[in-house]
Order: sequence, then structure tokens, then C-alpha cells
Amino acid sequence: MSSTTTPPSPTARPGQEPFAEFLARGGSALFDGAMGTMLYTRGAFINRAFEELNLTRPGAVREVHEAYVLAGAQILETNTFAANRFRLSPHGLAGRVEEINVRGAEIAREASGGTAWVAGAMGPLGVRIEPFGPIARNEAREVFAEQARALAAGAVDLLILETFGHLPELEEAIRGVRSVTDLPLVAQVAVAKRGVTREGVDPGEAAARMASAGASVVGVNCSEALAVLDALEGMSQAVSLPLSAQPNAGQPHTVDGRNLYLASPDYLVAWGRQALRAGARLLGGCCGTTPDHIRALRQAVGAAPPVAAPVRATRPVRPSAEVRPVATADKSPLAGRLLAGAFVTGVELPLPIGWEVDAMATSLVGLAERGIEFATLLDGPRTEARMSPTALAQVCLRLGSLQPIVQMSCRERRLSRLQSDLLGAYATGIANLLIVTGPPSSPAVDAPPDLEVDSIGAVNLVGHLNHGQDIGGTRIGRPTGFFTGVRLDPSHHDRAREIARYQWKVSAGAEFAITAPIFDVAALEGLLGELPERVPVIATVWPLRSAREAQFFELELSEVPVPAPLQERMQAAEAAGREREEGIAIAREIAAALRPLVNGLQVVAPDGNLELAVAVLE
Repeated sequence: MSSTTTPPSPTARPGQEPFAEFLARGGSALFDGAMGTMLYTRGAFINRAFEELNLTRPGAVREVHEAYVLAGAQILETNTFAANRFRLSPHGLAGRVEEINVRGAEIAREASGGTAWVAGAMGPLGVRIEPFGPIARNEAREVFAEQARALAAGAVDLLILETFGHLPELEEAIRGVRSVTDLPLVAQVAVAKRGVTREGVDPGEAAARMASAGASVVGVNCSEALAVLDALEGMSQAVSLPLSAQPNAGQPHTVDGRNLYLASPDYLVAWGRQALRAGARLLGGCCGTTPDHIRALRQAVGAAPPVAAPVRATRPVRPSAEVRPVATADKSPLAGRLLAGAFVTGVELPLPIGWEVDAMATSLVGLAERGIEFATLLDGPRTEARMSPTALAQVCLRLGSLQPIVQMSCRERRLSRLQSDLLGAYATGIANLLIVTGPPSSPAVDAPPDLEVDSIGAVNLVGHLNHGQDIGGTRIGRPTGFFTGVRLDPSHHDRAREIARYQWKVSAGAEFAITAPIFDVAALEGLLGELPERVPVIATVWPLRSAREAQFFELELSEVPVPAPLQERMQAAEAAGREREEGIAIAREIAAALRPLVNGLQVVAPDGNLELAVAVLE
């Protein structure tokens, strides 16, 4: 449980007494408020790195610190929240990490006048770490260690890791800091309603994991005030470390493109008293808070001793019971067939326009009657009013005909939304997935990023769900039983990278692969011979409809090249007026050559032309 809260003792000397001694002695202290809010009001451009102002406009940064000192803040956070290598890189500042952090510490020290402690502020990397992103955990630790080392060189009194939504990243940050310094370390997560982290981790579990990684103080910031109280109550039952809390100034309201926080300073006074009762010893503000909020919050910290937090037995966080994943062969009939060594056949279908599915349903039944087993339903950016692949999958399941393989694109899906979409898909009976990164949604140079997690991270997410855990590692109940497929491109211009990414996907849990359209059988044969680990492979065949389409693949889709002899055959067929027949003949030849190499075939039905696909398979 948390220590009983008392007001600052008369002997407390913020900025002079070592912060570790202050923590050991007990008492409460007051952080400052938002830095970005204040710098913005001083003319800082939001598209620039605010941390660069430590070098270019140190006076503006010093003024903010001094305003908080005058308001009664006893701990000043340096203007270094995003001063790590990854977040400085887009601004061309990756090589100035040490300079920016050291100078940030110096400015805060100068502004404190010896009357406040200086906390070196560190935030998330701004990129996903494994298993949901491309940054290895050891690389993340190194980047955090680099920033912590620089802040320690600037003579900060403590370090604060804040606004972390992904708990594993925060754990690596703590480990990175601890690898270079033993300064007191405050670790804070951002939470949602009921005090759970933004990825659903219980606050008690989050506190225990932060403490286990090496934090000196654990707490919450950058969250709505009532959610912070909920989190404090959960944390106080799980750990005996001091607790900290820095809420936002209410819920943000968007006005003319700006986020405005409208909670009054008086509101934070009332909140602060409740936070102290909940066990917090360090209070302050986050987004939207100003010196006025801190001045008001000082009333809560400096008031008479509040009612002590009730004594609770520490609630240990126990590991969840072992979960037995669904056996691969039991995940779906398609999985069972492939694992039994059967050769499977299917079609790749475009999504129908509109909502009427009667014609499509009739066609699907006809395909099943001809022995076709599955249908791959595409996903991705849609410029037309097309049905979603999960909805079309329901048609397949309702008919009991073809087994659907639902393609799930990572584009325009944040990790949390992807998780929700996957859970919803499994709840409706969808088991076969094809996970793809997906093409960019817009070719515009200035388009906002539309990709948070790629196919490797998404496969890792499915692996978590298949083991009964969400992205935060929390139990979700019974595990899902997705049969997970990935894309394999034998004609990729960087074969080594394609093989490496394939291997990462298999290591993450991929159980089968579907190729890009194959026009060069030798390319696939060569790639399969180089794969270090093999899962069942389904090859894709595309029946060409014209010489112009062959040229399109070669010129516009260079990752799916059409060999020159095939282009020449289609050009000759064009002259003879038999392009369709020649396209089917070529596709049949490719399918026959592929059959000994793979575990199944799917034929693309261009523009929904199912008869063309059936003609190839027959």
C-alpha cells in the first residue's frame, strides 16, 4: 500500500535536499504543469520539435520554468519529453540528443534558483517496439539509455518517464534508464476510463510491473482526472512505492484545430485532495495545465493533513492460469486439410459493390459444387461503395459452402482498432486470416501516416489473441483460434528482405502463406528452396485478359513481373482476337507447373468473373 500522506515538513528543502532522501522521509511535493501548452502560447510552431527551443530559444523555455516556480512548483520537468533519437530524427536532430538534453537540464536548473528539484522528462519513442513494431527491445533500451545518460550529465535530481500507453515499452524504458543511472525514477502510464491503461492493463498490474522493472515511484499522467483517481486506487493496493499523479486539465475540446482543456484551477484543487486521500505523494499537471492550475493545486498539497488513505493489504499480481491454445488442425476445416497434406483450391474474390448478395451467394454455391474449397476476400482502401470482407465472409459461412479467408489489411487501422476488428471477426465465426500490410491509402506526399503496425506486428497480435492475451498482456478469457496466413512474394526485388520478413512472420505465428500472382514459376521455386522454415503455401494464379493487362503488370506493378514470352503470346493473341482463350491457356500451364511445388492454388477472379477462374481450375 502507499505511505500515509503528510504535508511537506518544515525541513524540506526542494532543490537542495537529495530527492532520494525526500522520498525516504515521506511527505508530498508538487510538480509543474504542461510545457507544450505554455510554449505554444509563446509562439512555438506545433510542427517543430519543442525540445529544439532549448538551443534556439532558451529564454522562452526558462520563462515557463520560472512561471511554475512562482506558482509554487517544487519539481520542474525539463523540456526534453520527446528528445530521444527516434522522435528528433524527423526534425534532423538525431545527432543532437546529448546537447538538447543537457541544455534542457541546465535551463531548468537555472530557473529553479535552487528552490526546486529538476526532473529529466522522457516520453515514448514514437514508434512501436516488438512484437508489434520494427524496433527491437534491446534497441529501445539503448535509445532510452542514451537520453537518460545525457540528462544525468546535465545534473538532474531525478528522471521521469511519462505518458506511456504501451506498458512493455515503459518496462524497457525503465531498464534502459537503470542501465546507466541509479537516480530516483518516476514511471507513469496514461490511462483510460476505470483507470486501466490505454491497452487495457489493470492499474494494479501496471504498477507492479513498473516496480519490478526498477521504478522508484509509479503513477499516472496525461489522463482525465477521474480516471487518474481510479488508477491510484488500484495501484495503492498492488505496490508499496510512492505514487504520483499528473492529470490533464479536463477533457480536450477541439476548436479551430486546437485541443483546448477547459477544467478550471478550482477543479484541480478538489481533485488534488482526493488524489492525496487515494495515496498520491507527488502531484502536478499535464496537458492543458498552466501556472494558474499549479498555483491552485498548491492549496491541496500545502493544506492540513488529509484523511489518511485506508490501510489495505497489498494485492499481489499473480500470473494468469496457463492457457491452452487451439490446436492448429482444429482451427478450421481449411487448416485441417492443409495439415493433413491435402491439396486445396480456391478463388480470390473482389468485394461486391452495394449490399445485395443474392447473385454472389448463388455463385458461391456453384463454386462449391465444382469442388472449390475456399474464397479469399480482399481488404484495403476502397474508393467505391464495396462491402467489407468480414460481411461477405458471413455470407459464405451462412451458406456453408466455401470457407472464407478474410484478408486483414493494417492500413488505416491503429493497433487497438485492429485488435477490436479481429475479436469481432472471430466472434462471428471467421477463423482463416490473411494478414497483409496493405498498399498506402494515398499517394499524396503530405498525406498523414496511415500505418501504425505492419503485417509482422499484426501476426504477433493474432498470436497474443490465440494465447488468450490482448496487446497489453491481459487475459481476454478463452483464446481465439485464428488460422493465420501471410503474403509471400517470390518476385520481390529484395529477395533477402522478403525471406527475412517471411521468417519473422512464421516466428510470430504464421501458419500458411499465399503468394502474390505468379507468372514466373522459376522465381517461386527458387524462393521456396531458400526459405529456412516452410509452412503450407498456396500459390496465386491470375488469368490474363489482354495484352494490355500483361503490360500493366510489367510496367505498373513491377513486383509482379510478366516474363517477355508471355507478353508476346498475349500480343499475338490480341492480333488474332483470342486474348481470353490464350490467357486461360497460360494460367492453366502455370497452375500445372505450380502444383508439384505448393500445397494449394487460388485463381483470381478479375472483376468478379468467376467463370474465368473456374475455367483455369478445371
